[in-house]
Amino acid sequence: MASRFGRWIVVSACVGVAGCIPHGTPPAGYGEPAARPPRPPAGTPYPADDTIRTTQIPSSVRQPTPSWLAKPVAADAVTIPDSTYVVRDGETIRSIGNKTGAGSEAIAKANAIPVPFVVRTGERLKIPGGRYHLVRSGQSGIAIARAYGVEWSRIADLNDLQPPYTLRTGQRLLLPSDTEVARMTPEQRAQAFSLDIDDLATGSEPALGSNAAPKAPTATPRKPLPKDEAVATPSNFTGRFQWPLSGAIIGRFGPAGDGRRNDGINIAAEKGEEIRAAADGVVAYAGSAIAVYGGLILIKHGDGWITAYGHAEQILVTRGQTVHRGDVIARAGATGSVNKPQLHFEIRNKRTPVDPLRYLPPAQN
Repeated sequence: MASRFGRWIVVSACVGVAGCIPHGTPPAGYGEPAARPPRPPAGTPYPADDTIRTTQIPSSVRQPTPSWLAKPVAADAVTIPDSTYVVRDGETIRSIGNKTGAGSEAIAKANAIPVPFVVRTGERLKIPGGRYHLVRSGQSGIAIARAYGVEWSRIADLNDLQPPYTLRTGQRLLLPSDTEVARMTPEQRAQAFSLDIDDLATGSEPALGSNAAPKAPTATPRKPLPKDEAVATPSNFTGRFQWPLSGAIIGRFGPAGDGRRNDGINIAAEKGEEIRAAADGVVAYAGSAIAVYGGLILIKHGDGWITAYGHAEQILVTRGQTVHRGDVIARAGATGSVNKPQLHFEIRNKRTPVDPLRYLPPAQN
């Protein structure tokens, strides 16, 4: 399971949009300024007085209307009991889900059925009971999770979602049980309304129609991709990773004491220095919804590989744009929770952060 690295902060700036959270209500005090800001990611240098100065995000990296809240979500899940089902001639795992009320992914997981989820006539399937949400057009994973007041990562785990993590209209998602939700601590309830990189990478795309194709990316978009359209991403990773920026490593991957963990590396930079794409791919996110990172870009490269670039003072790409290895995508700054210009850089294999130094050339170019 992916680490919950980004949970020290924050909340999306647009949580207050009317109608976006019809059921899962944030905990008391949600959205109010804290008396003392939370610490930054492990490996990020602290100011001398050990307080965090959060730099105001330039307008060039703000995202005033997040795509993951473009469509309101009603919390109208249906609960079904455990059962068994014998496959009939011509049935598919999706049609069986429609008949039983269970999700295709949950049925596949319960019966150890691999992709592409082929079932055979006469096969006896376990139908896992639980609460299921029926996905409607344009709904995102993040918006669905917030409607029920739970973390999107928990829903992704329950349904064993795989790249490219795009939901489909008519898909049924298994949700945490009422008992599990009732046992949540105030901290867990608050986390359900915050964002991290894993959320943006796996739950920010709007759901597609059952037979619709995602929007083809373009190298020179004339305007940002519409919020309610999912973007197509590479199916296969080609090439190799390169250094996104040359500089001293000031924060390394892994545990950093006090229960903190860095899911990437931090590279010292000059203010305004060019940040380059580490490999060919498609921009999946460009904005500032996770305050600790300031200006943040996520690029999907295919086969579940994702790179993240944080603390940018200027973002030069938009969601849905194709990029090539070495293309300039942003300029470095001290946005977010750092007080010196730097780049926070991550490489993720599906939902698991990996040490970038294992995948980059031995020396910076």
